[in-house]
Amino acid sequence: MQTYFLKPNETRIAPKESSAYRMAVDLLDKASIKINGENPWDMQLHHTRVPDQAFARGNLGLGEAYMAGEWDADQLDEFFCRLLATKLTDQIQPIRLLGHVLASKFLDRQNVQRARKVGEIHYDLGNDFYEHMLDSRMTYTCGYWENANNLEQAQNAKLDLVCRKLRLKPGMRVLDIGCGWGSFMAYAAEHYGVEAVGVSISKQQIAWAKQRYPHLPLEFRLQDYRDIDEQFDAIASIGMFEHVGRKNYRTYMRVAHQALKNDGLFLLHTIGKNMRRSAPDPWIDKYIFPNGDLPSIGQIGDAADDLFRVEDLHNFGADYDKTLMAWFKKFHDSWPFFAERLGPRFYRMWKYYLLSCAGAFRARDIQLWQWVLSKDGVRDGYRREKI
Repeated sequence: MQTYFLKPNETRIAPKESSAYRMAVDLLDKASIKINGENPWDMQLHHTRVPDQAFARGNLGLGEAYMAGEWDADQLDEFFCRLLATKLTDQIQPIRLLGHVLASKFLDRQNVQRARKVGEIHYDLGNDFYEHMLDSRMTYTCGYWENANNLEQAQNAKLDLVCRKLRLKPGMRVLDIGCGWGSFMAYAAEHYGVEAVGVSISKQQIAWAKQRYPHLPLEFRLQDYRDIDEQFDAIASIGMFEHVGRKNYRTYMRVAHQALKNDGLFLLHTIGKNMRRSAPDPWIDKYIFPNGDLPSIGQIGDAADDLFRVEDLHNFGADYDKTLMAWFKKFHDSWPFFAERLGPRFYRMWKYYLLSCAGAFRARDIQLWQWVLSKDGVRDGYRREKI
């Protein structure tokens, strides 16, 4: 596989025996990772300051050093899987990131004005870019790989799983909160005969979806979820809750509760974290998903308290590892189309994003949940085996 790296003058160095370097050696050794070792997951240092940056600024320092070409690993995904599986990185709490931690805890970083930022920076990166990386329906969420052999099959399986969990029937009117490029809405309309309304804060997503699906009974709105004021037979929200923020979880659930008919079902598909009190990753926050905030099970439960009954909770986070690796392969293979426009620093940034996240899911450091919620409980019970 051809690589697109910023090549340093020296491919390997002999770092000075600084205290940070010695700490890094000890930490990585617990994860069976060597500095300048021979295994494909070993860290190859190109600059002596990398350990200092990592300990001083956590993943923000480590990620920026990678973007600058100051270190490499042939299998970056496995490097992160091994490192995160030790849980030792949870003990690194750099004082320089205290402001980030406090802002995440006390400020509403996802209010109406700030919520648009992720659409402008990430999702409006370019529809042509995502067309090369994603499946044919442009599904930018975790695929379902239980019986799938490739990305296309996995994404169709996930979309069908959502439809079946919602028990969709012809003539139903469905809401998609954070509809992306409309993959779920189109699949549900084509295969289950529903009408659908989708909201997104990405101008390019809405424009693409309107152009792609004029023949289907779909309505795409450039709209914040807080402005929804109608009722629907069913609601899906697939990969959007990560942008809501802990200060707005309760508001989000109230909006969904108000928008759902009394006998309807609401499916929430979201990445989640294992610890309630952790702060968003600073590198992801700065470079990939501004103002993102992964929820915990407890935080989702608190937000849904007395509004919804939890009918089903399904974790298939390990499938996100396969999804991200498939996205990376397509991104890497398509890079010649974007190299001049985006540049080598972007390549390293995007590679770090996709492969570090793949490693995190592989280590089960983060999860992928599908919640099925109802207002008053499904009479006689909700049984997934009947799906």
